[in-house]
Amino acid sequence: MNSITVQNRTFAELQPGDTACATFKLTERDIRLFAAVSGDLNPTHLGAENACSPELSGHAMWGGSLISGLLGNQLPGPGTVYRSQTLNFARPLLLGDRLTVSIIVREKRAPNIVVFDCSGLNRRGEIVFTGVAEVYAPLTKEELELPEMPLVSVQDHDLFEDYVQRCHKLEPLKTAVAHPCDESSLAAVVEAAQQGLMQPILVGPAERIRKLAQQAQLDIARFELVDCPHSEESAAAAVALVRQGKADALMKGSLHTDELMAAVVARDTGLRTDRRISHVFVMDVPTYHKALFVTDAAVNIAPTLEDKVHIAQNAIDLARALGVDTPKVAILAAVETVNAKMPSTTDAASLCKMADRGQILGGELDGPLAMDNAISKVAARIKKIESNVAGDADILLVPDLEAGNILAKQLSFLANADAAGIVLGARVPIILTSRADTERTKRASVAVALLLAAAQQRD
Repeated sequence: MNSITVQNRTFAELQPGDTACATFKLTERDIRLFAAVSGDLNPTHLGAENACSPELSGHAMWGGSLISGLLGNQLPGPGTVYRSQTLNFARPLLLGDRLTVSIIVREKRAPNIVVFDCSGLNRRGEIVFTGVAEVYAPLTKEELELPEMPLVSVQDHDLFEDYVQRCHKLEPLKTAVAHPCDESSLAAVVEAAQQGLMQPILVGPAERIRKLAQQAQLDIARFELVDCPHSEESAAAAVALVRQGKADALMKGSLHTDELMAAVVARDTGLRTDRRISHVFVMDVPTYHKALFVTDAAVNIAPTLEDKVHIAQNAIDLARALGVDTPKVAILAAVETVNAKMPSTTDAASLCKMADRGQILGGELDGPLAMDNAISKVAARIKKIESNVAGDADILLVPDLEAGNILAKQLSFLANADAAGIVLGARVPIILTSRADTERTKRASVAVALLLAAAQQRD
């Protein structure tokens, strides 16, 4: 980043009428950053159902604080010390409007006090605020480089809420929930039902589930309950409900994942199709510009090339169901060149050629790509990779389960990503949640399943 050099105006140099101004556009990021720093979470600024106005406006003091930047950086500049500030606010500044902030020297007082008239006008020339600032102006001339500021990001998680909102137009998903025998899994089911996302059938030890609901003050009176004493029996019974057409999705409760998946993949009584079953994490990563689909991080330990064809197709179908017209699939490896000693790179090259020949449909594939090239256009440009996928991937297809699991957990715990989990390739969507998941991510997993089921029914 190029440094910026500024030079101050000393008390002796300043004259009445000297002025400085700057124009700023109020963005949602500005509002959220100011709220985070000031602690002012007024819904008038941040938006909420109980906000007084449907139009969002900036914090009044956001505009006032911009005066400080003019005084400290431009006029008088480095060495200026605030003495006092008054402000009178005439109208709010609405989200997206532009604010022109001006300061004008009114008078000078010995030994080095300078009085400024201050004002802020919106793009229509209307007064937003006026005020008076008094400062101690510098007495000696200075020229210095402004320090580089740390990168500040506002980590918004709104992707999953968009999925939930889109589900409100759909009928609740009839879902067989296998063994919801802890408070976390049962509460997630109740909340999803209250949100209109799910019509659950609870499959497990009936008396234990009723007692748990009573202790946790969860209302399950209107839910169908299928009594099964043990977790393995619960998994088999939940799968049977799907096979009988009584449920359109399957959800993991508090049993182990391998217990549920054993019932799903059972050759004669399970939910197999001609597709390989695979798992996708749909990730809302605050530092990435769109959803990331990470696959497979939970089911296929060491997938073959043939397995990866199914894994890629499953993920593409899911991304399309969630609104991505032509998903961009980055096939990950440690390097971006084909190396015969690294099977992940040769698999990537084969998958790309298979997509060219119509063996994988609906997406745009590229690989091998290292992780940096897959998600960063800058990294791709430095390495002279010309690709529509590089730096803009929707789907990250990992070499094996270990790599995928590590990647997903890194995104969750180092990048504060939210992750919804779903199993694909079976007769119906399988909602696979973890006890460590938040209520938000569990709700998102149900919403993803509902949107996928709706898309499959349309197809």
